[in-house]
Amino acid sequence: MYSFSANVFDLFFLFADDPHFSDLVYSAEIAIDGGIYPERIYQGSSGSYFVKNPAKKVVAVFKPKDEEPYGRLNPKWTKWMHKLCCPCCFGRACLIPNQGYLSEAGASLVDQKLNLNIVPKTRVVRLVSETFNYPRIDRQKARIKKTIKERIPAARFNRMSLPPKTGSFQLFVDGYKDADYWLRRFEQEPLPTRLSQKFQLQFERLVVLDYIIRNTDRGNDNWLIKYEQPSIVAQVNGGTPNGMPRSSSRLEMTENTDWNLVQLPEIRIAAIDNGLAFPFKHPDSWRAYPYHWAWLPQAKIPFSQDIKDLILPLLSDQNFVEELCNELFELFRQDKGFDRSLFERQMSVMRGQILNLTQALKDGKSPVQLVQMPAVIVERSKVNPSGRFFSFQQRFQNKSPFFSWC
Repeated sequence: MYSFSANVFDLFFLFADDPHFSDLVYSAEIAIDGGIYPERIYQGSSGSYFVKNPAKKVVAVFKPKDEEPYGRLNPKWTKWMHKLCCPCCFGRACLIPNQGYLSEAGASLVDQKLNLNIVPKTRVVRLVSETFNYPRIDRQKARIKKTIKERIPAARFNRMSLPPKTGSFQLFVDGYKDADYWLRRFEQEPLPTRLSQKFQLQFERLVVLDYIIRNTDRGNDNWLIKYEQPSIVAQVNGGTPNGMPRSSSRLEMTENTDWNLVQLPEIRIAAIDNGLAFPFKHPDSWRAYPYHWAWLPQAKIPFSQDIKDLILPLLSDQNFVEELCNELFELFRQDKGFDRSLFERQMSVMRGQILNLTQALKDGKSPVQLVQMPAVIVERSKVNPSGRFFSFQQRFQNKSPFFSWC
């Protein structure tokens, strides 16, 4: 029988609007209490973990705040060396440090608001696991409390276990591979016309998401593609000896053939690794952090009518944009280091991105033409300091980074 930690039930109330997500978090807590601990992901530059359910199936990826690339408990030594050797020029000067977990959840929020459905659902949770990276003193405290409890059962402590970690909890997606893998395959084996059009629509959704949140880290290795190639299934009268239909890539049409079933191909995109988005200014120091998908052939095709019909009515509505900003405010204010003025600057950049995107869609531009538009910032200020009404002022950011190609 498992002993449940107190924060399990807090999570249930926190995600009352999403029972399915709550169930997955709950199952992860049960697994941890049962000794099925999250497994560290050794790729990347931060501490991130595959979270499992009681059946030992991976259900999510958890990224703790204090184990981010420049977090104080990041278990990867590369960023520590970077910070130690180059203290004046580490990190991305356009981003707020150690808020990647909020950026991950914020990208999911934008994705859901615009009905893009390409970001695996991500929210902020608190988890405890022995496999997380903790300071030695925290582990010693936990061991001492456990020893005292075993010897004096009546002893009471506010918390017996290690302290919980706050981080982003992103649902795991099955059947996807790095975009780089499939893009190379598509160069050698072009997709059929209809499937290529379907992929183009998914690609445009990725462009919309990345441009709005100004993702500074979208290479071909941190977005995923799921491509299930068509298969032909032959169902013969009487079936196979074991009663199951027989599959074959090449069918022989015989008089015993009852029907040919073709499983339609599926292609989808998943936008993961959104932790380096929502800058408070456009990159203007050393690097430009371009959108790497802008070099793909799909980026040269003008935006489709489908994507225009999906998002133009929303982005053209100023009330919708401000509602999105307010929801991001409620999310970002959870951080202990939340700064209202920096958040307003983040939203000023996002409003400018939305303004450019809206104009590009109306003008029939392509994604590559979109990213070539001048960087715009739309700032909000009160008409009357004591009033409730706001005015918006747009300006261009003229300062450019030293290296514009990387």
